[in-house]
Formats: sequence, structure tokens, C-alpha cells
Amino acid sequence: MINSKTAKSSNIKATVREWAESILIAFVLAMIIRTFLVQAFKIPTGSMRMTLIEGDAILVNKFIYGAKIPFTDIRLPALRQPARGDVIVFIFPQDTKKDFIKRIAALPGETVEIKNGEIFINDKPVIDKKINSRYYYNRGDYGDLGKKIVVPEDQYFVLGDNSASSQDSRYWGFVPKKNLLGKAMVIYWPPSRIRLIE
Repeated sequence: MINSKTAKSSNIKATVREWAESILIAFVLAMIIRTFLVQAFKIPTGSMRMTLIEGDAILVNKFIYGAKIPFTDIRLPALRQPARGDVIVFIFPQDTKKDFIKRIAALPGETVEIKNGEIFINDKPVIDKKINSRYYYNRGDYGDLGKKIVVPEDQYFVLGDNSASSQDSRYWGFVPKKNLLGKAMVIYWPPSRIRLIE
């Protein structure tokens, strides 16, 4: 005959073990999703207004450009390469403890110039409503009037949509491809702001 105290103790141990296993599995899955698939970020400043405003919570697609394997410089295969107009999250080149969000304006090997509020690529104005619907100010060492900048190989020239209030490539230069974390996909909070990011 089984002692009721022993049976009760065994049931408690089994329940605790099941909960511990469930929590461990959930944690491992969450880490895999966060590392390789999708990560949440919160917008702290108005540098991307009106596309993104302070307090927006967004989801970033990390596998589209090839997620980075932690503690290495190895990336998984990309679905596609970063394109002009993509809103990207990246590790800030001048302080690797910070993540920034900006829009790609110029690609590797292109010559970029800001003139009369427009972006010129290889001496031609950009025809892309994500970019040419905004006014860009001539500011910073890389954004002076009359200055043409060649984007180095495997790097990107990025700008904030709110050009009057954005610390971007005009001031500090280029974003190395290795610093890319992913493409901003959707605003998921607050509910009144839920939408795809374009």
C-alpha cells in the first residue's frame, strides 16, 4: 500500500519538474526567436518622425539580412540584401552599446550628395517616395552643401526621416554591414499606432 504522504510528495515533485521543463523550453525558444528571427525595440527619440514616434514599440526582422550567430562574425544566409528606403536597426558604430534606427539612403559604392533638400545618388535625384517626400538638411561633416561622399564597400549611408533632428550619417559616417541587426517591420504598440513600417 502506497503512503499518501509519499504519493503527494511525488506529485509535487513531478509538477515542479514539469513547470521547470516548460519554463526552460519557453526560455530557449524565446532566445532563439530573439536572436535569429524577430526582436522588439522601443523608439526613444523623434529622429524618425513621422514614420516612428517616441514610445512606438516595433518588431525587427532579424533573418531578412541574415541573422548574426552570437559571439562570432558569422551570419546566416540572407533572404535579400539591404535596399535603399529600408528602415534598419543597427549597432551604432561609435558606441557599440547603443542601437540606432534610420533609413538607408545610399548603398555601397554609390556617391551620395544632399542638395536643395534632396538626396542625389550618382548625380541623379532619388526617385523613391520613402526618401524624396522629405526635406534633408545640409549638416555635419558628411552632409555639407556641395560635398559628394562615396559610400565604402559593405557600408551604408543612413538618414533619419526627421532630418532637422537626427544624428545620422551626415554627422558620423557609415554603417558597416556587420552592424546591421535587421529591418523594422511593424509598430505593435500602442494599439492606435499599429501598422507596417514603410
